[in-house]
Amino acid sequence: MKSLTINASQRESVGKKATKALRNAGQVPCVIYGGDTIVHFAAPEIAFKNLVYTPDVHTVVIALDNGTKINAILQDIQFHPVTDKILHIDFVEIFDDKPITVELPFRTTGNARGVLAGGVLRYNLRRIKVKGLASKLPDLIEGDITNLRIGNKLLVTSLASDDFTILHPDNTVVCMVKTSRTAVADDDEEEEEGTEAATEGAEAPAAEA
Repeated sequence: MKSLTINASQRESVGKKATKALRNAGQVPCVIYGGDTIVHFAAPEIAFKNLVYTPDVHTVVIALDNGTKINAILQDIQFHPVTDKILHIDFVEIFDDKPITVELPFRTTGNARGVLAGGVLRYNLRRIKVKGLASKLPDLIEGDITNLRIGNKLLVTSLASDDFTILHPDNTVVCMVKTSRTAVADDDEEEEEGTEAATEGAEAPAAEA
């Protein structure tokens, strides 16, 4: 996955007054869990722009003012209900030998046969929840839909990889091609129907005899 660095200041005071003062100064109070100790820090709200306002998933290097650097991943974020300003962010420390759970964006590749025939591609999932080592997780998960006809579905089992475990039931539908008013029969289906009709026509006289 992609990684970015956030320069931050470790904070000792974590009470309501201190937190309010930080927000008034344009800082976002944050916390990192998962390590030997819980780390409280703060950084300017603008520092989180490329982390929060993007569909991509990043690992983060929290560079503290005391020289410490912590590898982490965003776990939870709280926004103000009216202004949408960031109020608080929770991070989880990541390690080379410990798997993490994340939701990776999903993207299709290819042109579905059903869509070319007039069908419509519908998404059930835009993000796939997976578990794996941060060093092996991709930036996103791709699924080839080239052979999907009208009525066909792409299941999460088609996205399986040795690098991560998909945390959805095997029968979970990622996307499917649904019919529409402008849909036409697939060429292969027309040929099959034509073959069946010809076979039935050839068998009819024999049945009468």
